[in-house]
Amino acid sequence: MDLLNTLVDKGLRREVPTREEALAVLATSDDDLLDVVAAAGKVRRHWFGRRVKLNYLVNLKSGLCPEDCSYCSQRLGSQAGILKYTWLKPDQASDAAAAGVAGGAKRVCLVASGRGPTDRDVDRVSETIRTIKEKNEGVEVCACLGLLSDGQAERLREAGADAYNHNLNTSEATYGEITTTHTYADRVDTVEKAHAAGLSACSGLIAGMGESDEDLVDVVFSLRELDPDSVPVNFLIPVEGTPLAKEWNLTPQRCLRILAMVRFVCPDVEVRIAGGREVHLRTMQPLALHLANSIFLGDYLTTEGQAGKADLEMIADAGFEVEGTDQVTLPEHRAAGGCHDGGGCGSDESGGVCGSASDARVDEPRTDLVAVRRRGAGTDLAPNA
Repeated sequence: MDLLNTLVDKGLRREVPTREEALAVLATSDDDLLDVVAAAGKVRRHWFGRRVKLNYLVNLKSGLCPEDCSYCSQRLGSQAGILKYTWLKPDQASDAAAAGVAGGAKRVCLVASGRGPTDRDVDRVSETIRTIKEKNEGVEVCACLGLLSDGQAERLREAGADAYNHNLNTSEATYGEITTTHTYADRVDTVEKAHAAGLSACSGLIAGMGESDEDLVDVVFSLRELDPDSVPVNFLIPVEGTPLAKEWNLTPQRCLRILAMVRFVCPDVEVRIAGGREVHLRTMQPLALHLANSIFLGDYLTTEGQAGKADLEMIADAGFEVEGTDQVTLPEHRAAGGCHDGGGCGSDESGGVCGSASDARVDEPRTDLVAVRRRGAGTDLAPNA
């Protein structure tokens, strides 16, 4: 296909595709799917080889969030039967992180529900970061604490944080349909604060919330303008007790097309398969490794993920290798900090009909694959790592 040849050439040159080209990727047929994966895979391998970066989530504080994000099981008014607990102590969080590191994780992502941290919360998380770094040599730490106030990103950086995550989630045009307690602009401001403080910015999206192809392209192009170093792609986990519990809009093929589009728009960026891969990609997860160079290991914030051992076996069986702590994730031009000028692109859990005409077939909802997390942080049971 001329489209795919053009997109590969652009990806190898770090050239921005047009919106029309990005939309065309989402509109490709299932008959062309393997060609799409192969083309985007060339771009992925050019910049990241066959390395897969493993990330591990630690939910520092679960549930009881005052925000009303429709996709989230921790939201205000949520009826989901999730674990609810207040802040983990630094040693508890460090022990949880150590399980992920032992399983091969290179980055630990510290997440806390809420609108944003108080200064006392920043002190608490800073102590947790220092504790984790002291006990786990070489590990990266990413904080995800919600909207940041002035000076908080700098304090997290001083404590040893390497990155900050705050997702845009969906397009600016449809953001108000998903969340009303804060704005799209608030989210953009927090990503910019992380950048300005010298943290590696991490910002992504959630697919499957009823958005159109145009919405998906809009949010990915907005991410490219923000230029985060990593872009998590979440696939909505429709948890019972949330407003989006009935939104089963994704097929494995649709998920692969979305990941391919993100890779073409953000060729030299860490693209991470985040929440929902087990639910929506299912047996096609190995194909997604040809598009993304990063995944979460084990469980998510409030739901269970694939067994950590199965993740590692999948990576090996697909011919990829786990990225070591001695390896640099980003290409040299980005790792050196010289690519925040628009030359590159850059985990939340996750209206109209989702997808193109080829996505008219939607699988029967796989509610059996959505399991609330009952192990790991906040419990007495061993974590999945």
